[in-house]
Amino acid sequence: MHHPPIILWLIVLLIGLCLGSFLNVVITRLPVMLMRGWRNEAREALELSAEHSPRFNLATPGSMCPRCEAPIAWHDNLPVIGWVKRRGRCATCQTSISIQYPLVEISGGLLAVAVLALQGLTVEAGFIYGACLMLLVLAVIDFRTQLLPDVITLPLLWLGLLFQLLFQPLMLPSAVIGVMVGYLSLWSFYWLFKLVTGKEGMGYGDFKLLAALGAWLGWSFLPLILILSAGLGAIVGLMLQACSPRLRGAPLPFGPFLALAGWVALLVGDEIMALYLSMIM
Repeated sequence: MHHPPIILWLIVLLIGLCLGSFLNVVITRLPVMLMRGWRNEAREALELSAEHSPRFNLATPGSMCPRCEAPIAWHDNLPVIGWVKRRGRCATCQTSISIQYPLVEISGGLLAVAVLALQGLTVEAGFIYGACLMLLVLAVIDFRTQLLPDVITLPLLWLGLLFQLLFQPLMLPSAVIGVMVGYLSLWSFYWLFKLVTGKEGMGYGDFKLLAALGAWLGWSFLPLILILSAGLGAIVGLMLQACSPRLRGAPLPFGPFLALAGWVALLVGDEIMALYLSMIM
């Protein structure tokens, strides 16, 4: 479908905004759920009684203000509109609500439109959009908590291999090699950096995320992804230090830059790869 009707663009945008709203729930609640689970596992290992706390998951409790815990009305929960209507503040206590919420919702909508424009309305496009949303969740969680949950990175990896098996079976060997090379390259850098400096330069979640991108894109894209992510990370790091000297020496999560490079490679990777090869040859 080369020229989708305008109503299709609007429907896709709306679906993307709504999915972005759900992603905000995942981003804010999943780390808390994981921490509670790890704490209970530790207490069980120490033979301590389990903690009893109110039920907390992606569905329960309902949306509420993070400060006063007042329920958020359905009309204030509409993607982007609710945040703008309340000028980014809780209707009850006037506490500021993070701009993360509309930004993630807008990102979900724009990614949906971009995938439709570049891939059309196909099953393959649905897989690619799903990968983009998972990368969005990982990027924001890592930015907030410096955590890349296995519960998202590992399904992203297996989904990439399934995508190759279903739609590009000739790419499957390259994808399997991409998983191995992606993981081992950052794992090797991690240990080399630790041996030289005595510090940890990144976490194991970064290894798994690059392995997942290797599954989606094949091993040949990994150098390009590393160049893009490292370059973006260096630029952002220098800018942050220049704007706020107190941030010098503070750890900067690498996951958001890997995710951004992954979006670029998934959506316009062939064009970027052609440009990259023309520059080095």
